[in-house]
Amino acid sequence: MIYHMYILSRYTKFWRTPVIQKSASASDHIKIISCNVYQDNREYERFITLVRKEAPDIVLTMESDNHWEQALRQLENDYPNTQKVTLDNTYGMHFYTHLRVIKIQTHYFVADDLPSIEAELETKDGHRFIFFGVHPPPPSPTEEENSKERDGDLLSVAKRVRHYTLPVVVAGDFNNVAWAKSSILFRKTSQLIDARIGRGILATFHAKYWFFRVPLDLLFHSTQVFVDRLTILPDIGSDHFPVSCTFHIDRQSDDQVERVENLDKDEMQDVNELIQEGKEEESDNR
Repeated sequence: MIYHMYILSRYTKFWRTPVIQKSASASDHIKIISCNVYQDNREYERFITLVRKEAPDIVLTMESDNHWEQALRQLENDYPNTQKVTLDNTYGMHFYTHLRVIKIQTHYFVADDLPSIEAELETKDGHRFIFFGVHPPPPSPTEEENSKERDGDLLSVAKRVRHYTLPVVVAGDFNNVAWAKSSILFRKTSQLIDARIGRGILATFHAKYWFFRVPLDLLFHSTQVFVDRLTILPDIGSDHFPVSCTFHIDRQSDDQVERVENLDKDEMQDVNELIQEGKEEESDNR
């Protein structure tokens, strides 16, 4: 009980977070909007209006099917660099940016219909970083019988970014809360920092039911990434609220390094087993 209270206390504004002091070599602010738009949601203009108002540098959508792709084309004048994975199984994913794209690819870590998008980007002031968009399936009566694919997919991403030297940001609908065991394993494996710690719960699902809301849309970052603002944006007709994150890239600080947690030997074995189980699992619902 005391342990769980301690874990949850980290997701309050009372938890101490490092004071950010930008150096002269820091990047300009970079802004991301990540949103599970809900495949059957047809209120496209609400989302498009929000994007235009917020003017992010990166837009990531999840559950975006062909209808959403057609609607979002009007954003491409402002966001000409795209990666589109159009699926009608609620795991479509679309990525838009006006930043320079060095390299972009779509991964299918545990199943050929569960995409993740990885992009190496460069800001106008010359800072390069890796952005990863994720959306693994949840265990639920209407989707998957267990969490094997979700955990395997997320931990595959974590192992991939673990040794990256460029700054890293991973965002999306994790279909998991940040204090769950597999999310903790993700954080330790990737050696990334949970952006929510010290900023509040910031629940994103279910947008329609105020009495039942949990934080499923998460964001993790490396030690060279400093979060300036993390907020939940207004309802766009989906069952998820959009998430906005503004950050900058700078030299890692001692405070940031101290926030990184590491796996022990037994946990690394658990990670490898969970990845293998995720790859072996076969879905009957997609």
